[in-house]
Amino acid sequence: MFRLWGKIWKDNHLLKDTVYEEDGFDTRTHKVFKGLEKICYEFDLAKPIWLDKNIKEFKRLSKTNFSKDSFIEDIDFDFLEIHVIEED
Repeated sequence: MFRLWGKIWKDNHLLKDTVYEEDGFDTRTHKVFKGLEKICYEFDLAKPIWLDKNIKEFKRLSKTNFSKDSFIEDIDFDFLEIHVIEED
């Protein structure tokens, strides 16, 4: 089981969260991208751009934050956080 937790934060308060789950046999990278896409769809957001900082942080910690710099459109929150909470 692969689970990716998506959270929207503003002023140190959790506004929304959701968990994407998958039992498929895709690679970890495909699962992360698919999970991010589903999380953004549920939050009605455009998909963020992966900056170098996001890639390095995600490789090291299995979590990263997407701030306004990662989004093309304006956002009304501080950042979107994704975190792998379970993988087989």
